[in-house]
Amino acid sequence: MIRFLKAAVQGVRAEYSVGAGWVPYAGGSPWVSGGVTSKAGTMVSAKSSMEHSAVWACVRKTAEMISALPVDHYRKTSSGSRERMDDDLAEIIKDSPNRDQTATEYWEGVVAQTLLQGNAYSERLFIGNRLVGLRPLLGCTPERGRDGSFRYGVIDRGKKEVLPADKVFHLRGFGAGDGLGMSVVRYGANSIGAALAADETASSIFSNSAMPAGVLYSDQTLSPNQRDQLQAIMDEYTGSKKSGKTMVLEAGLKWLQLQMNPEDAQLLDTRRFSIEDICRWFGVPPIVIGHASEGQTMWGSGVEAILLSWLTLGINPFLIRLEKRLKKDLIPAAKRRSEYFEYNREAMIQMDSKAKGDLMLKLGMGGTMTANERRARLNLPRHEDANADKLLAQAQMTPLENLGKDK
Repeated sequence: MIRFLKAAVQGVRAEYSVGAGWVPYAGGSPWVSGGVTSKAGTMVSAKSSMEHSAVWACVRKTAEMISALPVDHYRKTSSGSRERMDDDLAEIIKDSPNRDQTATEYWEGVVAQTLLQGNAYSERLFIGNRLVGLRPLLGCTPERGRDGSFRYGVIDRGKKEVLPADKVFHLRGFGAGDGLGMSVVRYGANSIGAALAADETASSIFSNSAMPAGVLYSDQTLSPNQRDQLQAIMDEYTGSKKSGKTMVLEAGLKWLQLQMNPEDAQLLDTRRFSIEDICRWFGVPPIVIGHASEGQTMWGSGVEAILLSWLTLGINPFLIRLEKRLKKDLIPAAKRRSEYFEYNREAMIQMDSKAKGDLMLKLGMGGTMTANERRARLNLPRHEDANADKLLAQAQMTPLENLGKDK
């Protein structure tokens, strides 16, 4: 199998050269290298951005949420219903996109790359005309031809090669009006760079500066021996286990409490604002990554509404974009009218047992789903009763004269 895959891949590649009529896209920098210098003076790239906890959390939460959602390959039937397909393409998307990764691992990387770089690239692996896998391309540079078509320069084992557009699965992020998504790292370089600079400044303060809680001072000059004795006395009050002990000062010694200066306090405010600013770039509410605004709690109905807003305005648009790209790139043109991919949005409320129960109850009472269909959604075995496959509806409004009578 591996020999066939290598032969199939080598059969569609060619020596890399820019050539006449092809223009490299400046925004298609590789996943790790490259970057933009921010106004704060820091170099901002995908790699350096992920070193900031807020960027890491935003990318991780979004990528994990999307990669964990179930997705299925469907086909419309002549009766207007649909049937779930269990073919090779469904297996690639749902279970095993390549020999090294699970579907969850693969989609985590693809979504993360799209969030940071605006684009994610994967090589479509074929045996003959049959798609057999998707392999991530991290060092890929797209080029635009005069006719608007794409080709992709890749580096494989130190050798530069080119792949045609029909051999690359190219997922575009937000703002793909020219066929390429817009990179958060590039457009948000100043915000991310300021956050990185603030972290670097804070680290420098704690590594190079003394930050005592207070000082002892006296109007008298102490001898070296007296200073050593005073230091030994102070050591008796040092450490968390000795907190609360009462210190006796004598010989004119006085204690002066030190407070954080305005510059340090402003640094903390800057770092706090940077988290909220980065969340704004990625469309993730700060509460999702564990950052609560001043006076806000981490629990309650307000937080629940925020999470629902994130799923609706943040996760769902990405799912729609992904479904459309899967259909356009991976389903043959002759089958696109009847076949499509769809993510199960209900899985996003899987952990909310109350919301899940209310939904199942309403779908059953309204005659939308049978009992066995609802049991399947809950991963429960089928019920053998004949009524379990019938659509039922609850009749609550009954004439008074019919109460107590058999119908």
